[in-house]
Order: sequence, then structure tokens, then C-alpha cells
Amino acid sequence: MAGPVTVLGGPPALGPSLARGALRSPFKRPAADAACPRTRLVLPAVRADAGGLTAYERVCGFATGDDGLPVTYPHVLGFPLAMRLMSARDFPLPLLGLVHTHVEISRYARMPAGQAYGLSVHIAGLRAHRRGTEADVVTEARCGETVVWESRSRYLARHRTTGAAEVPREERAPLPAVAEWRIAADVGRRYGAASGDRNPIHLYPMTARLFGFPRTVAHGMWTAARCLAAHGVPERARVEAEFRAPVLLPATVAYAAEGGRFELRVGQRVHVEGRVLPLGR
Repeated sequence: MAGPVTVLGGPPALGPSLARGALRSPFKRPAADAACPRTRLVLPAVRADAGGLTAYERVCGFATGDDGLPVTYPHVLGFPLAMRLMSARDFPLPLLGLVHTHVEISRYARMPAGQAYGLSVHIAGLRAHRRGTEADVVTEARCGETVVWESRSRYLARHRTTGAAEVPREERAPLPAVAEWRIAADVGRRYGAASGDRNPIHLYPMTARLFGFPRTVAHGMWTAARCLAAHGVPERARVEAEFRAPVLLPATVAYAAEGGRFELRVGQRVHVEGRVLPLGR
């Protein structure tokens, strides 16, 4: 059932949203059956900032100077709206320490970088996870009345649970390694500056340790974007990425790919796996 719509005059400032979310986090009581906010936030016309887009392309490995948006970039445009929703008083999960566990993106048309897009973001619901509770965040980008891009992201709040059932994972043969990448310790700060996602688990070892990580953690969306930049994505496509284990920084990783599938591995452990599926006309 559709919820109330709030139309904004411009992107919400990330700083106040993050501050509110940080202050409210200790008082949140996450649970899969908690009430979920139904508000849909809408920005009628958003354009990519040229400088910010170039910084994003460089840190993620996309070619610069292309006049089309990278397939993952609308996530960045919608991120301030998602942060406003997830920092609100009625969002039941603590913002601090949220971990991005999965993303599915569908792009239905080429997206010129200079075009203005209408954005909307809403929380689709909560789900139990073996390590806590996940929220599904849906983002849509429109050109006029036509949806040209949409995504569904899952964010995990880790907490004690009674043990949600774990779905058995299909075991597959490892994909052939294509490249080895050395990921610098500061990539979380560089991606955070380009994307606005300054979750403390990605910034410094000290702040990462506050949330149970021994070192800084790479953004899930950075790992997905880096893999997709190497893989290549058709104009019309659906892409998926599952963030199976955090990539601790610095790291040396193997990028592996075959057909439409890809993986990011550290040693023999798969940290990110995904696929690219062309969409028919």
C-alpha cells in the first residue's frame, strides 16, 4: 500500500542526517517485526555534479569523460534521500554500523550525464537475517514519467537474534581470475568523499573497531562498482551483487569473471559475487 509522499526542493544535507542518525542510534531497538516508515521521498529534478561524477568514476575505475552515467551512479544521487529516511525517528534500525549486504539494479535506458532525473526513495520493508535485521531500500530514477533506473538495497543492522534460518548457498566452481587489485587503505575515505557515504566503518581503523571490525571496511557499493567497471554493463541490464564478507583494508584481491558472473576474492574466500544480465528491448 502506497504511503505518504514528501516532495523536496533539493537534496537533503547529508551532515545533519548523519548526525541525527548517530544520535538516535543508541536508542533504536531493531527487530524484523518493527513498524516500518512508509514515507516516500521525492526529488523532482536532480543532475549529476560534473566534478563529483569525475571523482566517482576515478575511484571506482570507470572511464572518465563518457557522457553517460555509470550504472551504479544513480545510487549516489539517491543516497541523501535514503539517509534522511534511515536517520528518521520512526526508522527502527540504528544508522551507525549499518552494513550493505545486497544490491539489485535495473537500468532500462542510457542515462545522459547532463539530464535531470526525478528520484524517489522508500523503505519497502524489514526482514530477519541470521545476524540481525535487514531493511530493503528502493530507489527509482525517472525521465519524465518513465522509470529508467531502479534499485533495491539491503542494509543489515547486526544484533542478537533467536536464529533466523539460513538459506543453503549453492556451491559453484570458482570463476577464473582475471586480475589482481591492490586496494589502498584510504579507498573508503576517497569513495566516501565522492559518494557522500561516510559510515564510520569505512573511514578509519579506530571507528571501524567501534562496530566490531578489526580494520577499515571497503564500501559494498565501491566493490560492486569496481567489478562492474571492469566487467562492462550493457545499456539495458540488470546487475546484482551480494556482499558476502567485508573486504578489510588494505587488501589484495582477485577479480574473477566468466560470462555474466563475477567475483571478488581474498585468497580462496569469496567476498563479493554478482552477475550482469542484459535486458531485452
